Amino acid sequence: MAKTGTARTTLRRMAAFKALGRAVTAGARGGPSLGARLGALPRMIAATVRGKYDGGARTLAMAAAAAYIVSPIDLIPEGLFLALGLGDDAIMVAWLAGAVLSETERFLAWEARRDAIVPGEVVG
Repeated sequence: MAKTGTARTTLRRMAAFKALGRAVTAGARGGPSLGARLGALPRMIAATVRGKYDGGARTLAMAAAAAYIVSPIDLIPEGLFLALGLGDDAIMVAWLAGAVLSETERFLAWEARRDAIVPGEVVG
């Protein structure tokens, strides 16, 4: 039973890393470049805080993941269980990177749709 769970976990990690790789190389395939995605991050946070963009829960989850990674409390598992302590951080970093890339791509698409709308009034 443990082997099956381990195999599933390994497959999930491999899928996450493949998705991360596709997201990083998306600029070469016509998607937003890594620089465009990272440049969109402050605008995404600002639009979320102002209530214009619906990314509140996702942005909060990404902030929590970043806080977990840099938290000094997380140093205790690294000191006691070196491989396991670093492993949970590696998984969290991979998830965070994928989430940031995915959400910034979603935000850039939202921005493009929003910018395409011409303000005005319907006269009828």
